[in-house]
Amino acid sequence: MAALDWSQCPAVESVPERRSGAWVFRDTRMPVATVFENLEAGSSFEEIIEQFHVTREQIQAVLEFAARSLDAPPVPSAEHTIQVKTPSVDSREALSLHAKRC
Repeated sequence: MAALDWSQCPAVESVPERRSGAWVFRDTRMPVATVFENLEAGSSFEEIIEQFHVTREQIQAVLEFAARSLDAPPVPSAEHTIQVKTPSVDSREALSLHAKRC
């Protein structure tokens, strides 16, 4: 699993009093990890938007941030990271194509 430094993503925040400090979409209680878990399980953007009340722009922002971060050299900072599965090359291409279509 790759660790991403979510402190560099303006679409998310970590507030100790909210979800025990988990990285969530800014001004929500929705954990960022939930988007990745649901996409991995086969959910569409529309299903995630409807079920979790986030916007397409919020989802796209974290996907684009994750894609850019996976291509960048790792920055060690344990306090600002969450673990996500590193997508395979095929998954990265799919994320890139999906982001371009949206």
